[in-house]
Amino acid sequence: MSHHLLIVDDEAMQRQILAGFLKEKGYQTNEAESAERAIEILNSGNLPDLVISDMKMGKMSGKDLLQELAQNWPHIPFIMITAFGNIDDAVDIMKLGAVDYISKPVNLQELLVKLEKAFHHKLIAEENESLRIELTERRIGEPIISQSPLMQQRLDRARRSARTDVPVLITGSSGTGKELFARTVHQLSQRHHGPFVPVNCAALNMGVLESELFGHEKGAFTGAHQARKGRFELATNGTLFLDEVGDLPMETQVKLLRVLQEGVIERVGGNSEVKVNFRLICATHRDLETRIREGKFREDLFYRINVVNIQLPDLAERREDIPLLLEHFLKVYAHKYQIAIKGFSSEAFRLLTRYNYPGNIRELINMVQKALVLARSDVIQVEDLEGIQTEDVGLKPTKERSLPEEVADLEKARILAALEACQQVQVRAAAMLGINERTLRYKMEKYGLEKSG
Repeated sequence: MSHHLLIVDDEAMQRQILAGFLKEKGYQTNEAESAERAIEILNSGNLPDLVISDMKMGKMSGKDLLQELAQNWPHIPFIMITAFGNIDDAVDIMKLGAVDYISKPVNLQELLVKLEKAFHHKLIAEENESLRIELTERRIGEPIISQSPLMQQRLDRARRSARTDVPVLITGSSGTGKELFARTVHQLSQRHHGPFVPVNCAALNMGVLESELFGHEKGAFTGAHQARKGRFELATNGTLFLDEVGDLPMETQVKLLRVLQEGVIERVGGNSEVKVNFRLICATHRDLETRIREGKFREDLFYRINVVNIQLPDLAERREDIPLLLEHFLKVYAHKYQIAIKGFSSEAFRLLTRYNYPGNIRELINMVQKALVLARSDVIQVEDLEGIQTEDVGLKPTKERSLPEEVADLEKARILAALEACQQVQVRAAAMLGINERTLRYKMEKYGLEKSG
């Protein structure tokens, strides 16, 4: 679909050059010689997909136009054309909601890249908002708390995979939320009215696992006093979630492959086939390709279950989510345990947000629960935190390191975190850090971070 652009500039030649170039590249364009005229076009209902505007115009500036859009048409992305090197203006417009800016003289190829990036982000934002609405309407018990671009990409993948019944493999370290993602895919699928049936493959021994999956007939083994349906049957018209599928015994892998190929099972102790109809989602913290090379996982089964892969990042890779998760779980467990708590002290919060959480979200939840129970007052202090020390986050000074070295490490970490949170957009990162872009560039060069920009 061709995108419709509104180009706003009081210089006719500049408008015509931009419009002509963008039309050649497949865009539809409309032109306005002033911000006032642009607002008239918007008020007429002829809404563009994106606005490109010069900063300096007549009575009404590009910044004024951006403020109008932010108030009345916040869903329309805005790219500002600014005078070269005017960093303060660039920071201001990003704070007002512009998706990007470009300096004069306009590099047309750079503008194309910025347009593609803006429309890509708009598409993801729209789909994630749709996802959020769907999840809210279906009332999933535990929400996915995240503002991380990494996690937003995974959520987008979950939404897309939910459209069909293709098998999904969710991979990632322990504690990253694989079952929560599996439930999300189920809730967004056409099978959301059916059951979600989880099985932890690592928690059951061979005999029990096969009985759990396939069910059994009366008298199949000692203690089988009556026939019992297995998880394959219980998941009919719903979703079967095999957690830690990498730990399935080889014999069970062979039987699972047959079920996926033929859509039928035989209960333990039975000799008749039973048709099954479920959507399969698997998860594992193991590297299945390594398991295949070791002869511990069947390659044909791997390709059956790995049609769509969702790789979940460790919590240390989505650090911008740590403050959100801390606040969320503090409220959840304070309410659950009926503990009156106001929050974290600034020192405790600083420690918690800088810790790496090798156990991921599961460890964060455990830490919040312990801190709530052990808190000596209505504010969680550093001394209430068990399992985390200042040395865990690099805050403890040592004899070998000078104060300037410690400060440099902290400054470097803050810059990296800001760049990640701002998707490597240096103008936004500088604004977040409270410095100008020139200072940020200097510090990036100083710490050897040029490639992060």
